[in-house]
Amino acid sequence: MKSDTVKRGVERAPHRALLHAVGWSRADIDKPLIGVINSFSEIVPGHIHLPQIAQAVKAGVWSGGGVPFEVNTIAVCDGIAMNHPGMKYSLPSRELIADSVEIVAEAHAFDGLVFIPNCDKITPGMLMAAVRLNLPAIFVSGGPMLAGRREVNGKVERVDVNSIFEAVGKVAAGKMEPEELEELEELACPGCGSCSGMFTANTMNCLTEALGMGLAGNGTIPAIDARRLQLARKAGQQVMELLADNIHPRDIVNKDSIYNAFIVDMALGGSTNSVLHLIAIAHEAGVDFSLTTVNQISQRTPHLSRMRPAGDYHLEDLDRAGGIAAVMKELKELLNLKAKTVSGKSVAEVIADSQNRDKEVIRPIAHAHSPTGGIAILFGNLAPEGAVVKKAAVAPEMMAHRGAARVFDSEEEATKAIMNKKIRPGEVVVIRYEGPKGGPGMREMLTPSALLSGMGMDKEVALVTDGRFSGATRGAAIGHVSPEAASKGPIAALRNGDIINIDIPNYRLDVELSDKQISERLSQLAEFEPKIKTGYLRRYAEKVGSASTGAVFSG
Repeated sequence: MKSDTVKRGVERAPHRALLHAVGWSRADIDKPLIGVINSFSEIVPGHIHLPQIAQAVKAGVWSGGGVPFEVNTIAVCDGIAMNHPGMKYSLPSRELIADSVEIVAEAHAFDGLVFIPNCDKITPGMLMAAVRLNLPAIFVSGGPMLAGRREVNGKVERVDVNSIFEAVGKVAAGKMEPEELEELEELACPGCGSCSGMFTANTMNCLTEALGMGLAGNGTIPAIDARRLQLARKAGQQVMELLADNIHPRDIVNKDSIYNAFIVDMALGGSTNSVLHLIAIAHEAGVDFSLTTVNQISQRTPHLSRMRPAGDYHLEDLDRAGGIAAVMKELKELLNLKAKTVSGKSVAEVIADSQNRDKEVIRPIAHAHSPTGGIAILFGNLAPEGAVVKKAAVAPEMMAHRGAARVFDSEEEATKAIMNKKIRPGEVVVIRYEGPKGGPGMREMLTPSALLSGMGMDKEVALVTDGRFSGATRGAAIGHVSPEAASKGPIAALRNGDIINIDIPNYRLDVELSDKQISERLSQLAEFEPKIKTGYLRRYAEKVGSASTGAVFSG
């Protein structure tokens, strides 16, 4: 066992003494040391209950013959970090999480790992660490929040955090009274768990299950459901089985399982951020997975579930309908069924007994919402390396759009213009210098997109950015434009009034300029000057690569 490095031999007497100090006993010397990597935080709603999850995991590890040690990573709540400088730290936290797991696991010679993530960047950061370290590992998330409920005109309406962001736009447009917004604040997030729609956190927890790194139910069992604790205990037991059978993350996370995850992603219409994260996880696993392959998957995968923000269903509905296993069963003709999972079973065996209990929440392929997937990668002279759109959340009339550019060099500038009603129908709002280097940190643009939706302009105005969009974003919101403006990508050449063509059905994003015009404009630009010159964000901007390759560190 790897932990013999710290617990066996005369020269390890000091190490054993320190282990005794934290409760380890000599009777435990033959037992594996299991790191329980928790992301508990008192400021993140999705993480406030994770101590309970960790206790259940540790009980499972003990019952399986291991010795668990709980350690922690950081966690950022993207909702609280939104639309201010704090959002610059969200995506960069992913790399810190991966690195911190590597440090604590290697420094203490853990034999196996149980990961307890929940919200946006924690799940992908931990997945990156898992495949990097390649120790026997399993994931159990904290589970989704229930939707909020309020009564409107005698009818119960379900609401969520995205309802609040859009309500701000309604107040700005005079369509909602501030008092109603205040009431909504109290009801939209009724308790612990990751925000209740198919936003980034829940997308990644569902895809962890599809990847094979979480047990059935990992993505959908609600945070407050007793089954969540039962799942956590089972995960603790199962990591011991993985250790005994010598099954490692790279036996599970490979080209076949990443392909499966993208198929499920397309069927669910998941967050655009999933593309960034799955490509980063593939990079850590040594798997070459291009954006063109993602489009090929999208073209052959039907969209089966219209979850919030694209539809009206929440994760609790998907769980009731049968969860990710039921989704995968509907997709079985498209999946790599022999792919391994942490359950010790193949994908085929995991989904064999699952049932689709609500054929509206999870539509059969024959009655899909659309014959192609919920996410598309756009290419063209404005995005030579690609851009990402959640087409499942785009209104039909905006699937193809031609409009004049309104160019802003920061999210704040764009938000101010939208709030002051300076954006005209038909325009394309361009927000640049918000990419991985330019931001730095590739902020989410949920506030400007939600404002437009709340104002009723999401069917009239498109957004294009080298930053990201939240999983809660809806409308013609195109992000991850690569190369970014800070790297002198074509988006840096745009000027007000330039005509932009968006053609989502044909996977195109172009500006009506010649290659020569774009090149001449870019040559006239000064070298990009970093906005932040100290601290972690400075170091991040120096190391981070393009969004098209997952915004991972280069070199």
